[in-house]
Amino acid sequence: MHCWHDVTPGEHLPREFITVIEIPMGSSVKYELDKATGLLKLDRILYSAVYYPASYGFIPQTLAEDDDPLDVLVLCQEPVAPLTLVRARAIGLMTMVDSGKKDHKVIAVAMDDPEYASFQEAAELPVHRLTMVRRFFQDYKLLEGKSVEVDDIQPCEASARVIEEALERYTKKRRRGFR
Repeated sequence: MHCWHDVTPGEHLPREFITVIEIPMGSSVKYELDKATGLLKLDRILYSAVYYPASYGFIPQTLAEDDDPLDVLVLCQEPVAPLTLVRARAIGLMTMVDSGKKDHKVIAVAMDDPEYASFQEAAELPVHRLTMVRRFFQDYKLLEGKSVEVDDIQPCEASARVIEEALERYTKKRRRGFR
């Protein structure tokens, strides 16, 4: 089974979806989907003394503007192991410009975590939590000599359009065959 192509993204899209976790919260290890095999590969150890502020993964059967699956940050109390499927709900969207390309990050909560399950919008979260998420992405590539522009976190409504476009982009590309 290929975790990008063979896992169903969910039945209540675009608000709720399945996320395939690549990186657990608290990690400084950058894993990335190997598109050919569906396994995870070590991309790098982060150069900076930072760690992922949420579990990080992607929505299966999506294709973002950067030609990767659509990224998701899943907020929950505990780190989630790589390749775990998590039922998630979008609560916001953070857009970055990385190497000249738009790189959207859907901000979501784990629906099966009682501490986060009730949040509907990113603005309901503690301000410091959102600041940490945004700051991580501003800083995590600095010691690599790369800069990243990070926009303010947008409401949940903004994520719906991005998710729908990524699902449509994936469907079109899969029809033409990109396995």
